[in-house]
Parts: sequence; C-alpha cells; structure tokens
Amino acid sequence: MALRDNQGRPLVAVTGMGVMTSLGQGKDDTWAALTAGRSGIRRISRFPTQGLRTTIAGTIDTVNAEPFCAPMLSEQLAMRAAEEAVGQSGLSVSDFPGALFMAVPPVEMEWPQREALAEASEEKGDVTYRDLLKAAETGQFRSWHDLFIFGTVADRVADRFGTKGSPISLSTACSSGATAIQLGVEAIRRGETDAALCIGTDGSVNPESLIRFSLLSALSTQNDVPEGASKPFSKNRDGFVMGEGGAALVLENADAAKARGATILGYVLGCGEKGDGFHRTRSSPDGMPAIMAIREALSDAGLAPDDIDYINAHGTSTPENDKMEAMSCTAVFGERMARLPISSNKSMIGHTLTAAGAVEAVMSLLTLAQGRIPPTINYKVPDPTIPLDVVPNEARDANVRYVLSNSFGFGGQNTCLVFGAEPKGA
Repeated sequence: MALRDNQGRPLVAVTGMGVMTSLGQGKDDTWAALTAGRSGIRRISRFPTQGLRTTIAGTIDTVNAEPFCAPMLSEQLAMRAAEEAVGQSGLSVSDFPGALFMAVPPVEMEWPQREALAEASEEKGDVTYRDLLKAAETGQFRSWHDLFIFGTVADRVADRFGTKGSPISLSTACSSGATAIQLGVEAIRRGETDAALCIGTDGSVNPESLIRFSLLSALSTQNDVPEGASKPFSKNRDGFVMGEGGAALVLENADAAKARGATILGYVLGCGEKGDGFHRTRSSPDGMPAIMAIREALSDAGLAPDDIDYINAHGTSTPENDKMEAMSCTAVFGERMARLPISSNKSMIGHTLTAAGAVEAVMSLLTLAQGRIPPTINYKVPDPTIPLDVVPNEARDANVRYVLSNSFGFGGQNTCLVFGAEPKGA
C-alpha cells in the first residue's frame, strides 16, 4: 500500500544526513559536542580583527579553500556535508537520482579581490567600471567570473554528485536552509522527482560581514569569553554570533525508499512559510508572520499544537528576535509553552545564517532518533519576560515524536518545518 500523508500526498522520508559545524566534522562529532553542551565559538584567527567591535565567531578553520573566500569555503562545506548524507542514504554518490536544492550565501567580490583589482587599475584608487573592463581584457582574473556568480557553488555540487535537472540556488536570508528542504519536499509531493538533495551552506565569516552586521547592531560584542557570548533567551543577551556550517539532507518518496530497502531516519511531515514585509531586518512586532508560519507547518503535517514534543528554536540571542519567537510560539501553543522544551543550537555553534535551517534540521532529526534534547547553554540570567523551558545548560533525555524547527530571517523570511519519527497514526 502506498505511503501517503493526511492530504493524500507521498510521504517524504529522510534517508541521509550530513553536517559540518564549528563543533566538528560530521554529524557524530557535532551531535556529541552539542549534547555535551560544548561551544564552538572562538576568537577569530583567520584575519586581523583590530578595530572590529566583534572579534569572535564559530569559524571552521580545518577546511582549506583556495582562493580563500566565502564561495569557496561554502562550496567545501557543502561538498563534505553532501558526501556524508548521500553516503548514508545508499544512493549513488556520482549519479544521484534526483534534484538539487541549495541554499547559498549572497555572493560578491570580497576585499582581497577588490584590492587586487585596484592594484591592477591605472589610477591606483577606487575601482571604476572602466577599470573592471580593463582588468577583464587582461584575462588575469578570468577565474573570478565563475567564482563570484551566485549559481556556481550549486553547479559544482551538481557536477560532483550527478544530480538531475538544473540545480536550484536560493537565498532567503536566515531561513534559506529550511527553504531548500521545503522545495525538496514540494517537488517530491508533486511527483516531479523521487529524491532530492537539499543543502544549506555558509562560510562567510569575513571582515566585511562582521562590519555590516555590526552596523546593524546585530552582533554580540561580548568578546572576552567567546564561548559564553551566545546566550539565547537570557536577559543579558546582546546579539548573535556568526557561525559557519554546511548541512545536507537526502529526501526520498517514502515508497521508493522502502522499495529499495533504505533505512528511513525520519520524515519531513510539514512545511510552513510566510513572508513579512514589515522591515528589511526587523521582525513584525506582533509576530503574526511567524505565528502563521508555525500554524501552516502544523496544518501541513496534520498535527495539532499538543502533538509537538520539542521546538528547535531559531533562538539567535538578539534581544528582539528571541522575544518575538517566544511570543509567537506562545500564541500557538498557549500555556503549554511554559513546559514545552525549546532550545537553541545557536548557543553553541553560532548563527550559521544561510545554513542554519539545514543544520538545525539535522539536529532535529537526531533528537528524534536519539531521544535527547540539546541544551541552550549560557543560560544563567533568565529573562522574566520570556518564561520558557529552554532546556538550560544541560541536555535532557525525552521521548520525542514530533519536532518543530523554526527559521526566521531578515526581510521577513519565515519558514518552519515539522519532523517526525513516524507519520501520525503509523
């Protein structure tokens, strides 16, 4: 009998997972560190930080990328996460039988490349359009053409794994990783493919990114104790800490997965998405877009609020976002929010931006499989206006059947996913 959800659509199973974070290479290392409450936040050593307001991040310093820039590091993180995920799935690592949906950070030339162009220009000053044309004529910078095109990372991943059709590159701010998974789910439900490789990746800790986020007053400046800077839902939170990471999920039509004898790691049962045009960076003060995204995800999964056993929070550690998320969850789950576990992986790995939704999807699925909820570390000064069970400081064993994972991004990009160990009623 065909496996269908409550709306008669194909069930979407997860058969492979891979992840790279500042806590470790691979899901086993990352999960062990995460549930032990260890932090991957450290002082930045990759480049000089004199004069920067924020000098800490969850960098991944064990991966070589040449030339070193956000696109190249993002590509390497994606490749490694995908190798782990596809390898676990048992599908071909060179002839993947499905589509690629990939969340990648916005791409632009970084300062080292701009400085090289300035050096090559005649005026030795600001780089003008005329200078760019002259540099292009020399052929010296030809490799940069591909390097700094938005779709290049996905193209290279598609070539490496032999995915089918045109790869999809997307960037929906901090919800990007979750959106990539949503697109894979929808493609399988529509019958367009039986498999999808969904990836979120981000290797963009660089001086320019730190400066831009600092100008928005978005970053923590608590540099003295790096591992203690990210403190979601605490009263003394002062901003997020940038992190780097990559995560990949192999999604399959559950019927096809079972027919080939694959091990099913869990199911993506519901997706909810709601745009918010309130502000370029701030969330709507009433939380309504986030509330609607949560409700849509639950409805899509055929679940009621009481069915959710754990919430993997967006939990950035910014004063406004954490308050908005708490308010939005309370609007959906009511008085139960005081005892419904909700914790933030970002307290340990930082905010991996474009990759965050995918990284947290992997952690949500591991929570289902292991029956262990990762903590929110650095929770020493509770915020009385956010009376939540944040699983403070230590992991907790629990019977978890269904997880809600929230991703709320700049520009009002809100995407929520519901994962389950089994479909409801199974």
